[in-house]
Amino acid sequence: MTTTENATVPAPEQRISLPDLAPEFYRAMAGLERASRKGVDPVLAELVKVHASMLNGCAFCIDMHSTDALENGERNHRLLSLPAWRETSWFTAKERAALALTESITLLTRGHVPDAVYDEAAAQFEQAELAQLITLIITINAWNRIGVTSRLSPAVK
Repeated sequence: MTTTENATVPAPEQRISLPDLAPEFYRAMAGLERASRKGVDPVLAELVKVHASMLNGCAFCIDMHSTDALENGERNHRLLSLPAWRETSWFTAKERAALALTESITLLTRGHVPDAVYDEAAAQFEQAELAQLITLIITINAWNRIGVTSRLSPAVK
């Protein structure tokens, strides 16, 4: 008798390859990604990307951006606590405003972007920085939809 107690299960098969079948769109998304990151602190950018990806259930993006966050100096306990960020004391006021804005933009059907959430973000970020943060959140949500729809899966580690 063999045991499969510690065996991993195969990832779902990828449905479609957008880079191969819609290359112009994919190049445009890559350009959008580059433009959305400009001027945003890399650690904050990865926190936002991981949080949105967790909300959207995009395993590929969670894996990619948590790896990038750790490489940029983020701490593991902060990444692991993102689903409960309101219950912790280790996110700054600026990070908390960004995480709340990420949730509101990502989960539009739960009340759109309330004035209180937007106003808190506007109080924490300069207008140009806030604009970049918004574009970053919009862009990661687009990537999440690409990853989930096409069933991108992270490599086995």
